[in-house]
Amino acid sequence: MKKILIIEDDPEIIKLLEIHLTNTIYNTDSIMDGAAGLQLALKNDYDLILLDLTLPNMDGIEVCKKLRATKNTPIIMLTAKSEEIDRVLGLEIGADDYMTKPFSIRELLARIKAVIRRTSVTNQKENTISSLSYDSLYIDITKRKVLLNQEKIELSPKEFELLVLMASNPGRNYTRSELLNIIWGYNFEGYEHTVNSHINRLRAKIESDMANPNYILTTWGVGYKFNEDITL
Repeated sequence: MKKILIIEDDPEIIKLLEIHLTNTIYNTDSIMDGAAGLQLALKNDYDLILLDLTLPNMDGIEVCKKLRATKNTPIIMLTAKSEEIDRVLGLEIGADDYMTKPFSIRELLARIKAVIRRTSVTNQKENTISSLSYDSLYIDITKRKVLLNQEKIELSPKEFELLVLMASNPGRNYTRSELLNIIWGYNFEGYEHTVNSHINRLRAKIESDMANPNYILTTWGVGYKFNEDITL
């Protein structure tokens, strides 16, 4: 049975979520404090976290950032705010999905299933190949570790997923919309700049010359691809 952590400071919402989630196929833990929720998330292995944006002691954005530094647990952020900047910020720091209050329980359940299913499929794909090596770049997919010139490179979960996806398919051109849909699970226009910012951060970590990248190439008018001409 899948286990979900609810970090939310509204007891009525917690009660509503617990009723509907435990009536399906999930076990739940609930906590109303951001800092304490982070510690619970770090201590245990959850299949998904429902994370409120506004929390006492530590807000949802900070919880997500700190959690993403060490764990790749799927996160759906919940917020009463509907401004685009909140949604973009949630995507930028590594949230897997985002819902504004009030939300439909049916839609939330559907999104929970979709995020967990997508994460499971991604993990299965990664497990079919244990490692990749190109020139001075080594990617240990099983351990989620990247080495450049034998030195460890710290990547965020989404940066790692982008790198593995493209390095597994050298020469394959990906549009920004495709990458957004595959890595984040979103299939809509308007958030492609999220992909751009992650590609730029990834390049800053693995490329010796950002102006002339060796690994992640820009395909003008299309998107990005991994350089197929690098020596294995």
